[in-house]
Amino acid sequence: MRRLPGPALFAAVLLATAVTAAPAGAETATGYIVLLDENAPVTSVAAELGVPPEHVYESSVRGYSAKMTPSDAARIAGDPRVKLVQPDGEVTTTAQTLPTGIDRIDADLSPTAKIDGKDERVDVDVAVIDTGIDLDHPDLNVHTAGAKNCSTGQNADDGNGHGTHVAGTIGALDNDAGVVGVAPGARVWPVRVLGNSGSGSWSDVICGIDYVTAHAKEIEVANMSLGGTGTDSKCGTNTDAMHEAICRSVAAGVTYVVAAGNSAVEATNFVPATYEEVITVSALADFNGKPDGGAASTCRKDEDDTFADFSNYGADVDIIAPGVCILSTWPKGQMYNTISGTSMASPHVAGAAALHKAKNPTAKPADVQAALVKAGTDKWTTSTDPDKKPEPLLNVAKF
Repeated sequence: MRRLPGPALFAAVLLATAVTAAPAGAETATGYIVLLDENAPVTSVAAELGVPPEHVYESSVRGYSAKMTPSDAARIAGDPRVKLVQPDGEVTTTAQTLPTGIDRIDADLSPTAKIDGKDERVDVDVAVIDTGIDLDHPDLNVHTAGAKNCSTGQNADDGNGHGTHVAGTIGALDNDAGVVGVAPGARVWPVRVLGNSGSGSWSDVICGIDYVTAHAKEIEVANMSLGGTGTDSKCGTNTDAMHEAICRSVAAGVTYVVAAGNSAVEATNFVPATYEEVITVSALADFNGKPDGGAASTCRKDEDDTFADFSNYGADVDIIAPGVCILSTWPKGQMYNTISGTSMASPHVAGAAALHKAKNPTAKPADVQAALVKAGTDKWTTSTDPDKKPEPLLNVAKF
């Protein structure tokens, strides 16, 4: 992906730069992320440095997270075994308020999805790095044995709804009940990195990426409908711990699909959307699942068949998918809900990536990205893209 120059705003979090010195008079212990040399024994080094770790990372990156004072952070940053000490930060979901989307991307025509009301499940595994998933939802194939909780609560059960909604768009069962996903019956792995409020920390997110990387031989695709402010970097420069983790995870074979963000600005200052190694997804406003526009708005005001008025845009965005008034699964009795956001566009693409991997199991993440972009169409009102360089609209008819 190319990066557009110029600033962009996103009202979420600040991904701070590496620590070089302790600010005077600021000795309250807060969260930090520490990256170590490749051969450093994480637990023993953390103990030696005098700060007990919270999360320990050993698969995507080598390091840990911990609460410490700025003075401790500056001291640890000077240790020769330490590559990076980075302040932790908050990350939130990118949902707004929200399956025409399944119709619009022609998932019902996919020979791999085989959407016909018969519960024949797509043999693929997708990690949902999010608020968790309703572990008991009857319309989802939840891989409960693979659940991971990196956030608050006792397990990876969803106390918010966002992760369950994402999971449904990816793989709700084709069983003549409720809704159907892009890759029906795909095994969805609940990787909880956000709490019930829909927010969390970068260290929790890295914990989730680390877990996915440890299971890269099983998990083909990971969806991240979350993010915050930050800038791009190059793999191996050790300037951004989350980016390093994603770089290693992609190198291990996992395809990452992420939301572009909902600030109606360029995605260049929004992570992970700006990272080159991920598939970044913007949102289309579509109210009837059909091209050509003219349908009345439903759950929120926007114009049918246009670039969603909240969606981030720019050169970092790879593909566009439906993200307005999307019906999908919801936890704890409600069963289904309609919400909007690039968070809802991203799992359409994650489901498409799952279909491609089910059909082409040896495809690398870059191959998956290229296949999705090539299969996309221009059958939407492309003139409404704010940067006038419209992305292809996701289409899975031949997957």
